[in-house]
Amino acid sequence: MPRRSKVTVVGAGNVGATCAHWIAAKELADVVLVDIIEGMPQGKALDLAQAGPVEDYDLRIVGTNGYDETAGSDVVVITSGIARKPGMSRDDLLATNKKIVGDVSERVAATSPHAVVIVVSNPLDAMCHVASHVTKFPRERVLGMAGVLDTARYKTFIAMELGVSVEDVHGMVLGGHGDTMVPLPRHTSVAGIPLAELLPKERIDAIVKRTASGGAEIVALLKTGSAYYAPASAVVAMTESILKDKKRVLPCAALLKGEYGYHDLFIGVPCVLGAGGLDKVVEMKLDDHEKGLLDHSAKAVKELVAALKL
Repeated sequence: MPRRSKVTVVGAGNVGATCAHWIAAKELADVVLVDIIEGMPQGKALDLAQAGPVEDYDLRIVGTNGYDETAGSDVVVITSGIARKPGMSRDDLLATNKKIVGDVSERVAATSPHAVVIVVSNPLDAMCHVASHVTKFPRERVLGMAGVLDTARYKTFIAMELGVSVEDVHGMVLGGHGDTMVPLPRHTSVAGIPLAELLPKERIDAIVKRTASGGAEIVALLKTGSAYYAPASAVVAMTESILKDKKRVLPCAALLKGEYGYHDLFIGVPCVLGAGGLDKVVEMKLDDHEKGLLDHSAKAVKELVAALKL
């Protein structure tokens, strides 16, 4: 019998636990939840396993504080790290999460040397560089989740504005995960109708601006945390395409080797995801304005990477 796939989720907080939930609900793979807090991943895994008889999924779901259970994972999702707190500089966050993601990456490389790694920890594009540097995995097997989430927010706001189904909104957000992300209205359509034919420029600009601050909007509303349902579902879309070799075209942070004019830089671009991780990068034709925005985003990522001193 063929072996069932295994996904390890490192970090059993809201994003990690919700990833495990979506993976189980879709019956994609056995799940290992890892966290340094004793009892927490074990408790959440047991709780999730006990939903199986009700929801009709039948998977092995375990929680652990070590990495023995994770051995031989097909996909490893890294959500661990601290969130930025009041009074904390971006450099403070960078240094702390560099150490956390670096330590996790070292353990992952030792126990699951053939895994595809999906980085979720922030600052996302910089943490991809840390995971890549430490694991020494080929570029196909280290990816960052940002574009799927940013695109989902963008599509949601368009659907809300037009009063149409999100299923008929098609578009993509490129660039770094943050204020400099690059939604592409010129390449956006609703059931094949160009967005510019449906909305005036000022409404499109407002949606683009809201998309860029989509995470901050939720943080401001929650007051004590950040988004986790949509980030987790975005991770699972990538995971499903990899495990099922679906070849979906999804915007992900990938290590570019000359595509779009960038070298050795993780930045969000359209990626074809299959069994080995990154199948290929799709190069879109960008006009001067769009390329300028992407260059601005790339510059912001380069500054963060330089600060890492890898």
